[in-house]
Amino acid sequence: MALHCQEFGGKNYEASMSHVDKFVKELLSSDAMKDYNRARVYLDENYKSQEHFTALGSFYFLHESLKNIYQFDFKAKKYKKVTGKEIYSDTLESTPMLEKEKFPQDYFPECKWSRKGFIRTRWCITDCAFDLVNIHLFHDASNLIAWETSPSVYSGIRHKALGYVLDRIIDQRFEKVSYFVFGDFNFRLDAKAVVETLCAKATMQTIRAADTNEVVKLIFRESDNDRKVMLQLEKKLFDYFNQDVFRDNNGTALLEFDRELSVFKDRLYELDISFPPSYPYSEDSSQGKQYMNTRCPAWCDRILMSHSAKELILKSENDEKIVIYDHIGPNVCMGDHKEKDAYEMRRFSVKPHCSKEGRNTQ
Repeated sequence: MALHCQEFGGKNYEASMSHVDKFVKELLSSDAMKDYNRARVYLDENYKSQEHFTALGSFYFLHESLKNIYQFDFKAKKYKKVTGKEIYSDTLESTPMLEKEKFPQDYFPECKWSRKGFIRTRWCITDCAFDLVNIHLFHDASNLIAWETSPSVYSGIRHKALGYVLDRIIDQRFEKVSYFVFGDFNFRLDAKAVVETLCAKATMQTIRAADTNEVVKLIFRESDNDRKVMLQLEKKLFDYFNQDVFRDNNGTALLEFDRELSVFKDRLYELDISFPPSYPYSEDSSQGKQYMNTRCPAWCDRILMSHSAKELILKSENDEKIVIYDHIGPNVCMGDHKEKDAYEMRRFSVKPHCSKEGRNTQ
């Protein structure tokens, strides 16, 4: 079982990171995890290192029924049998069992200190080798800027960063294997296209700052019906009058605007989405199915895989029946990575087909 976390410790990580170790130890020793007799936990907790800190956490729990599991040592370039339970934190750069990188600052200059990056581990189960990559891509800093172009400038930044990760994990340093990439991709709907569709019959009012003449707010009103406000758009405000459109039929009417993955269709595969947008759910646990009005709801949290990884788990169309790609639990949600969030879990459950042929597959 693999669990990938981003913004580990929350936004206020300096105050919250002290609670992380206790949480991890209680998790590993809990009755619910008693059948998982081996574990590897990698926590990037060293927030004092601006150059390297990503706030990523990767958890891997190995069930007692799995007899032969090996993990790759990237320094020694060989597999080592996994035994016992081990926790690694602080300076993961010196841990040979993973690769960790933080994206360069010039990838997202708007953010003074970005924590975006990825952690890669490699595993081998009965001659089936594969990479598991924990990823956190860049967010939309401003709804107003995201609305300006289609695709948005932020989409281009994520495209560049994800392309870098994919190139990195299939370069010539190591044997090429299948890979799964999952975490917070921050994929957003095409904002300009969504607004034009949702507010097709509305008139737009532009509000500018008095001192700079900069656009600070857009108001879309119905042409009739007493000019009812349909949408208010600010840097960190996306207040649409009817949230049902994002929940009805799991939001499938909006999937046509979920376009960021299409650039990588030759390199990445995703199972069909049959769940509502995963972001930004309310931080109030009593309103877990409500979205905050900060951003346009979107499918930010994904599980993607190489096409060879798809072949490992889907040998036939009937295999799709044993795969679950969904939320975990009816009322769990994921907000904006703050301490008070009730976190959503993205579930991907499958018993993969592993064979020697899978070992050398890209």
